[in-house]
Amino acid sequence: MPDKQDSSEHIQKAVNPLALARWMDERGLPGAGSPVKASFISGGASNEIFLLERGGERLVMRRPPLKVPSGRNETMLREYRVLSALRDTDVPHSRVLAACEDTDLVGACFYLMEHVDGWSCMNLDGWPEPFDEDLVVRRSLAWELVDAIARLSRVDWEANGLEGFGRPDGFHERQVARWTAHLDSFKFRELPGLDEAARWLSKHGPRAYRPGIMHGDYQFANVMFRHGAPARMAAIVDWEMATVGDPLLDLAWVVMGWPDEGEDRSASGYVDYTGMPNRDELCERYSRVSGRSTDDIDYYVVLARFKMACVLEGGYARYKKGGADNPKMAMFGDVVLDMARRAGELARSTDYDG
Repeated sequence: MPDKQDSSEHIQKAVNPLALARWMDERGLPGAGSPVKASFISGGASNEIFLLERGGERLVMRRPPLKVPSGRNETMLREYRVLSALRDTDVPHSRVLAACEDTDLVGACFYLMEHVDGWSCMNLDGWPEPFDEDLVVRRSLAWELVDAIARLSRVDWEANGLEGFGRPDGFHERQVARWTAHLDSFKFRELPGLDEAARWLSKHGPRAYRPGIMHGDYQFANVMFRHGAPARMAAIVDWEMATVGDPLLDLAWVVMGWPDEGEDRSASGYVDYTGMPNRDELCERYSRVSGRSTDDIDYYVVLARFKMACVLEGGYARYKKGGADNPKMAMFGDVVLDMARRAGELARSTDYDG
């Protein structure tokens, strides 16, 4: 039996090809006059992605699931707004074409974007050729990963229409209270190290803070690369956590779990880091491309681990209560404990004086 997302009934409800075609024609979008053929690409509890084929064109629809979680319609429109702001920049992204705020059309807000021809490590069992064997070209994947957010940090968010998109003033002062309150809303167990990290963060902050666009969940899982070597970033994807805040937190998101040389690099995450640069090299590269100092990276890593533990614990709590659609959330249990422990350890051991 096919998965529900592949069924014609699910596609009819989620995409409504006939109504969508009319809506697209009214806006002069590609494939005018031709029927829309839709197929499921990926998705789960927070969003669903469909490939649309029409008149020889290939587009992508991104929308919430049929049972729309609270706030997801607004998130769709926020994603569209930030991607629109990136249109004429050097940040790799999928170019958006149109957004729909009328939830009557397909039952939710959605937006359409160009199809990206590339690959994601989340859809593969290991690195594809030639990155599976050639460690020199594999290393270049890391440079592309860092360069993309370094370029994102340089975008003039105000000049590109993102005034009011986030709350950059007081960004760091709000973090502990915000994520502690989030955790308290569902807390069901102790997370050793997290309180220690929270106390440390409350007493420290970055020595220099310059607001910019941040992705919010930046890692190999949320980027796509073009096929073949050399490594070329095709697009940063999954912008649901994007805001105007501190871009250095995106760098910390990358390095907080990045294994250095001398550590287990082949099985420490969902990708094999053998041959990759070390953390110091990543920070040096980011600083050179972005023009931002990474001297305070320890502060940002403590914050990243603290935030990650709080976010993932929410998914694990839903799983424990039987309310999670994705059974993979079961693995968050140990991940959260490790992240909280490491946040506390770094806070305790660092001599950071910010």
